[in-house]
Amino acid sequence: MTGTSSTGASYSATTDVVVVGAGPTGLLLAGDLAAQGLSVTLVERRPHEAGSLTRAFAVHARTLEMLDTRGLADALIETGTPLTRMRLFGRLSLDLTRLRSRFPLLLITPQYEVEHLLRDRALEAGVDIRYGAELTGLSQSADGGTVTASIRDAEGAVSTVEARYLVGTDGVRSSVRDALGLPFPGRSVIKSIVLADVRLTEKPSALLTVNGAGDAFAFIAPFGDGWYRVMGWNRTHQAGDGDPVELDELREIARTALGTDHGMHDARWISRFHSDERQVPAYRTGRVFLAGDAAHVHSPAGGQGMNTGLQDAANLSWKLAAVLRGHAADPEALLDSYHAERHPVGSQVLRASGTLIRLAMARTPSQRLARTVVTHALSLVRPASDKVIGRISGVGISYAAPRGSHRLTGTRAPDLRLAEGRLLELLREGAFVLVTPPDAPGFTGPAPLVHAHWTGDRTTTLLIRPDGYTAWAGEHADPAALRQALGG
Repeated sequence: MTGTSSTGASYSATTDVVVVGAGPTGLLLAGDLAAQGLSVTLVERRPHEAGSLTRAFAVHARTLEMLDTRGLADALIETGTPLTRMRLFGRLSLDLTRLRSRFPLLLITPQYEVEHLLRDRALEAGVDIRYGAELTGLSQSADGGTVTASIRDAEGAVSTVEARYLVGTDGVRSSVRDALGLPFPGRSVIKSIVLADVRLTEKPSALLTVNGAGDAFAFIAPFGDGWYRVMGWNRTHQAGDGDPVELDELREIARTALGTDHGMHDARWISRFHSDERQVPAYRTGRVFLAGDAAHVHSPAGGQGMNTGLQDAANLSWKLAAVLRGHAADPEALLDSYHAERHPVGSQVLRASGTLIRLAMARTPSQRLARTVVTHALSLVRPASDKVIGRISGVGISYAAPRGSHRLTGTRAPDLRLAEGRLLELLREGAFVLVTPPDAPGFTGPAPLVHAHWTGDRTTTLLIRPDGYTAWAGEHADPAALRQALGG
């Protein structure tokens, strides 16, 4: 690094990766890369880390599994309220205990609790976090070998950071996406959503309450410390995001949608926002990637926003690390697989959350009849409700596998009990895990590898990626296929 950081001055630096946006997605990605020995600069326009007022509040089972591979899940669970059932539209109750996961639940905890854990991990791993700084421009070298970011701090000092890769995790109004000139096609789905954290005089009968009636719908979830997150919408009152909002408005919405406002009082904060459905067409442009809300945004129904972004980061981080550490046989193909795998997931989440919000907003008799039919069918047909739970929780998400692959290839690996311990604990090394029968011969490949063994007589060989998905599976080990899977 050269130069000075005094007001108006400029300086230059080099790093492996620049991450723009220190929300949950950016913090997890930066921490993963630094944990692999890479240098990371994390840029955040906010002057400091998140306070206590954040919109996201739900952490799903797949995200908890992912946090478990980083040793963070148990600490996060202590901060919130685990829910084992989701009640929708007053009729449908989804049983989360049916999830085949170590975490068959939905954790209600504020986003800032997630950020605190991920920030501490990132700092401990050596990430250079620059709060109060913003991206003012970026360019990629003519030979495609580097990306240069211009960053201005709160005092006006400008730094030029040259990196191997840059990742935009800077939200809906992404400066990285704008600098790339990428469109963000889609539309506004719902306007004038009122959001607040309140106290309730009357405790709801269900832990998670969601319903729509008349011209309104409302949602209530407990944080576990006496505060409740409440969200409401009224079709007949469509105000702008910046218009004033009072607690009486949310009370009226709750009474219309739920039949009661549960005596809500003492709001510690209240705001109004709108919800869009948008997705960028390309998650990768040369050496620049987009993840989280910078790549996709959707309705809050299902609480999947933060979770989808965190899973974007988990998918991308190990691939960038493999390329930067020279462990990828085909670096470009491996990096391209980020878009190939995560773009369809983003599209799926847009469709699922959109369906939920449209069911909640059902207005005409025919629309409400359709909602009744859907909820009744899901209540009676267990495989169908299990599929819905799997998709919302992330546990049911898989990636496409090459034709002719074993049925397990591309699927999420559950927390297998192996001779060496739990799979999610073994993944904490950030390496592939090879699972074989006890008497299988040794194997070494082009990437770091943890070798584990079945405790019983199972003969299937599994190669689990660092993000917990099955890279290769076979009833008998195939050294050539394993080496190819390890090399990307």
